Amino acid sequence: MMKNILSKMFDQKHRSRTVSYLIVLAGWILMEILMNTGNLSSLFTSLLIPICCYITAAIGLNLNVGVSGELNLGQAGFMSVGAFTGICVSGYLASSISNGVVRLILAMVIGALIAGLFGFLIGIPVLKLQGDYLAIVTLAFGQIIKSLITNMYLGFDANGFQVSFVDNNVKLENGKMLLNGPMGATGTERIATFTVGVLLVIASLAVVYNLMYSKKGRAIMAARDNRIAAESVGINISNTKMLAFVVSAALAGAAGALYGLNYSTLVPNKFDFNTSILILVYVVLGGLGNMNGTIISTIVLILLPELLRSLQDYRMLIYAVILILIMLVSNNETIRTRMEGLKQKFRKETAHE
Repeated sequence: MMKNILSKMFDQKHRSRTVSYLIVLAGWILMEILMNTGNLSSLFTSLLIPICCYITAAIGLNLNVGVSGELNLGQAGFMSVGAFTGICVSGYLASSISNGVVRLILAMVIGALIAGLFGFLIGIPVLKLQGDYLAIVTLAFGQIIKSLITNMYLGFDANGFQVSFVDNNVKLENGKMLLNGPMGATGTERIATFTVGVLLVIASLAVVYNLMYSKKGRAIMAARDNRIAAESVGINISNTKMLAFVVSAALAGAAGALYGLNYSTLVPNKFDFNTSILILVYVVLGGLGNMNGTIISTIVLILLPELLRSLQDYRMLIYAVILILIMLVSNNETIRTRMEGLKQKFRKETAHE
């Protein structure tokens, strides 16, 4: 019986998800041990929650780019929707729900739902486009969201919510401001935790893997590989693209809510074009459709600039050179062939055992 369980864990379908969960759980256990023993510096401790956020956003984007085959440059926009939605939800519920974890989970769920709704509304016109046109429109969406939040003043008092754009005309009576235009959200209670971040990563992996290996997931990949052939067998291309797009947006929204509630101050400019490109780099470097690679590349690329900080002026130059070298190596056919050979050898040895 144990042999059957092990063979199931290491077959083509279950091996990737098992490895993904093991990577996340091993990382969580290691970090908890280092923090509890005082062997993790405050700098690296402060990076743990952002790493979880970016891993979740990158996994969602990989579903969109790697599995669905659609280039999306608006992931930072969906993160910003989730971040400021989560901040507003937490601030509004602070007086009625004292438990920070409960508020955090509610903020993440609502942030994911609102970001998913934005993804659905944006996806209706956007997903009729392909290739570069889709990338440009999603990029524009991210910039629009950033501009809207930059000019939004939102607060609440006994009379309910009050919203103003362009100029701060919000007049509150013993109320609380949630968003302050270009200043963003200030005075936010920091309720994000590393454990919740790890659970979010695991949940995002479960959602993406279950979708990939389902009937809908196979339809998404069929539409990616050959649109005409997929349509000829009755696959609705628009619905498959929309499903991947909305799930990707919802995961980014949940990640954004966790990210926003990790800082006492958050400005809209944090989620600009550069952030979308950075998340795309995590996905491309880790491998399109490869969730394990996405997790590892996100961790490495976030930690690398901090590890090179002692080199001061040269660290970003070295960071860029390392990026180029990694991309060259990962796209080298000889190295890839040898790696595939090692994988096949490992699988045969596992099967014999």
